[in-house]
Amino acid sequence: MQTAAAPVDRYEETIYHEKLGPDGPLVVIENFNLWYGQAQALYDVTLNLQKGLVTALIGPSGCGKSTLLRSLNRMNDLIDGLRVAGGVRFDGQDIFARDLDVIGLRKRMGMVFQKPNPFPMSIAENVTYPLKVDGVRDRSLLEAIMEKALRGAALWDEVKDRLKESALGLSGGQQQRLCIARAIAADPDVLLMDEPCSALDPVATAKIEELMEELSGRYTIVIVTHNMQQAARVSHNTAFMYLGRLIEYGETLKIFTTPKGDRTKEYVTGRFG
Repeated sequence: MQTAAAPVDRYEETIYHEKLGPDGPLVVIENFNLWYGQAQALYDVTLNLQKGLVTALIGPSGCGKSTLLRSLNRMNDLIDGLRVAGGVRFDGQDIFARDLDVIGLRKRMGMVFQKPNPFPMSIAENVTYPLKVDGVRDRSLLEAIMEKALRGAALWDEVKDRLKESALGLSGGQQQRLCIARAIAADPDVLLMDEPCSALDPVATAKIEELMEELSGRYTIVIVTHNMQQAARVSHNTAFMYLGRLIEYGETLKIFTTPKGDRTKEYVTGRFG
């Protein structure tokens, strides 16, 4: 039996005015609901994630941003009592289909977490570890992919002479870029980023934001952030969520300058949240 809707005031129909990507949507979310046991966390979320663009998920703590993000590569499957309804299609395929290869899905959707989590091994081994797990043994190929990934993460010039040193000796910002390099080494289609700058200083944050701008186009990026300025700087589209519901989804410039919904306007202007 499904739980009742969240006890909040009446919701109007979600407002959409998104920026369309030249190649159309890569991920299509339709009437997606999610429960943790009897507690419903997401309510009828519907939106398209445009291929090659950066989409920011914003909203107050507990609104469902990270839950939605982690649903896209089924990281939430590890939680007991999880139940979903509705659909999520990635490149035309239902990600909740019984015959879906979940490991394959996660390879195509790289994940970068809130706190940098390098492995306790060398810088080089951090980047090549997922490839070795996947069976790649050719040393020259591993080195080529490692260099390409580190260059893609704007880290190569800083670490090329330190590749055999422990990744734990890097600064926080370098560690996060290393985690991005590790994520893109497998050449995914999507990068999921869960507040990737929240543990970083302003200088390191700026480098991560510059990197996201460089990576957009090559990758479809979805970022969860509490930082309104960051969302405005790095994203093409922004989804505002509140109490598990998608309130407004649109082109970032319009969300921050001329939002259509009153609740969106109140949030982006700092009246609550």
